[in-house]
Amino acid sequence: MRPTVVRRTAASACAVLLTAGLTGCSVPGFGGPDADSAMDTLAKAMASGDLGAVDFTGGRAGAKQAASAYDDLTRGIRGDSEAKVSVGRVSTDGDSATGQLDWSWQVGPKTWSYDTTVRLSKGSTPDGDAWLVKWQPTIVEPSLEDGERLVETTVRGERGPILGSRDQPLVTPRPVRHVGLDKTGLTAAQATDSAERLATLLDIDAKDFLKRVKASGPKAFVEGIVYREQDAPAAVMGALSDIKGAGVVSGTLPLAPSKDFAAAILGTVGPATAELVKDSKGRIKAGDEVGLSGLQKRYDEQLSGTRGATVVALDEKSQRRTLFTADAQAGRPLHTTLDLKTQNAAQRALANVGPASALVAIRPSTGDLVAIASGPGSKGYNTATYGQYAPGSTFKVVSALALLRAGLTPQSRVECPPTTVVDGKRFKNYDDYPSSGFGSITFEDALANSCNTAFIGQRGKLGQTSLADAAAALGFGVDHDTGFPTFFGKVGPPASETQAAASMIGQGTVLASPMAMATVVASVLKGSAVLPRLLPDVEVQSTQPAKPLTAEEAGQLRTMMRAVVERGSGVALKDLPGGPVIAKTGTAEFGDKPPLPTHAWMVAGRDDLAVAVFVERGASGSGTAGPVLEQFLREVR
Repeated sequence: MRPTVVRRTAASACAVLLTAGLTGCSVPGFGGPDADSAMDTLAKAMASGDLGAVDFTGGRAGAKQAASAYDDLTRGIRGDSEAKVSVGRVSTDGDSATGQLDWSWQVGPKTWSYDTTVRLSKGSTPDGDAWLVKWQPTIVEPSLEDGERLVETTVRGERGPILGSRDQPLVTPRPVRHVGLDKTGLTAAQATDSAERLATLLDIDAKDFLKRVKASGPKAFVEGIVYREQDAPAAVMGALSDIKGAGVVSGTLPLAPSKDFAAAILGTVGPATAELVKDSKGRIKAGDEVGLSGLQKRYDEQLSGTRGATVVALDEKSQRRTLFTADAQAGRPLHTTLDLKTQNAAQRALANVGPASALVAIRPSTGDLVAIASGPGSKGYNTATYGQYAPGSTFKVVSALALLRAGLTPQSRVECPPTTVVDGKRFKNYDDYPSSGFGSITFEDALANSCNTAFIGQRGKLGQTSLADAAAALGFGVDHDTGFPTFFGKVGPPASETQAAASMIGQGTVLASPMAMATVVASVLKGSAVLPRLLPDVEVQSTQPAKPLTAEEAGQLRTMMRAVVERGSGVALKDLPGGPVIAKTGTAEFGDKPPLPTHAWMVAGRDDLAVAVFVERGASGSGTAGPVLEQFLREVR
């Protein structure tokens, strides 16, 4: 008898064959077990990994053997991939049948598909007659032989680089040295002794390192520290030979040009934490190198690329046969506006500043952030774009705009007494304020010499929203989702006359980041509100200020800020090369225990560059922040 091909969707056709007197076709309700149903059960079992519902030849022993064999055969692939199994054609010939399984595995970014053949025969079970499956490894993969099993190995794609302006490579694979302990051949006592000695040599947490050494396998290499190749201390490298098992593994890691290069913004890459693995919904696996902070973390999916994988048949002698390969796909670059030389200059300018500090530089014409540096005293915190501090007298640029709009001109006369009292609170000028600056002075001179009392004395000319409106016209105080952590500043409503007075000189309810103050200067230079950008591929929704900056207002502010350099608190910048420099200095008291410490600020603009420098604790803006700003502007001319 010729085999009869029967499909699961063709029960009615089978009924026609039976009516015609032909045999070899069984459908439920027509007197006997059905091969299609048996294949359906098998397909579902193969996909789920639970073969308990499948009837195999050999009875219970055969079923147990098949289930064990299937588990061993697929254990090495099921952890990363799931199988989809469906039934193809099924043919019967008397008491024998042949079925086809269509397999589909998601392996890395590709689908691995193939067909396998299943042999069935009629037999008896405790529940009655049934089609019994004959177990063979080829049911799972057509080329498998006894003793072989499927193993999938995954490979992460090469991490995408972080690029600067003009596609300058910022974060790219750079050579490193992994220093650690190779436990191969060491006894437990030797491993403990070497771990303690190596931890002391590397100046790392000995307790933590010893814990990791004890928890690792007998042939593991346990990393203690990673050095950039050029930074590996010669004394440490030379002493490794004295510690049994200590060694170095060379490799590469995605790193910036230097350890401090925009570190708080760019972030770091390292082994995935348990929390990241859990939250990734399968994208990240234990052992993956992923972004842990900064841009590396926020854009990890883009930078990581797509995982690749290879499926092999591994025999009992560890011989491998490659069955399928899906190549990893490299991560996509992340473009930034940072300029390599400008950022390096910013880092050098802050290198010797002890307290938390920052330097931010913006191109007014485009809004491009070309330097975002947080100094070593920030200890990894993003002081530059997310720090929130009272900006002190640098905010007088905003107050000056508000007063210009209220009717003052740069040549208007204002009073600058040594002190002034508001609701019992005494305000004074900074300690070395020039005596010639007291009395009736021009508004321009009040800004140039930074007369606190003059600005406070003019507060009555402003309405409730005047400061906030002026700030918005200069790009300050209006939040935007820029794709990276930012604080654009805040001008809160004053709760008292004292707070209103303090806000006029950048204290009270006013807070700023260095980026926000650089934005103010950039807006003055450009003549309209500047929206800083770091990620050119991220579209940022810009909002037009309620009262935009006019060309006349910008010109007046530039003239007044130029006076700061020509004859005021920023005179140290007067002889800088390049175009005319505009500037403003500032200090702001903070804390609650006299004598109150002060933040030191200085902002400046020259040509198509706006800069803000901040030092968390300093004597004055000109004395503390000024030299940092001067060094930077001399280097980037």
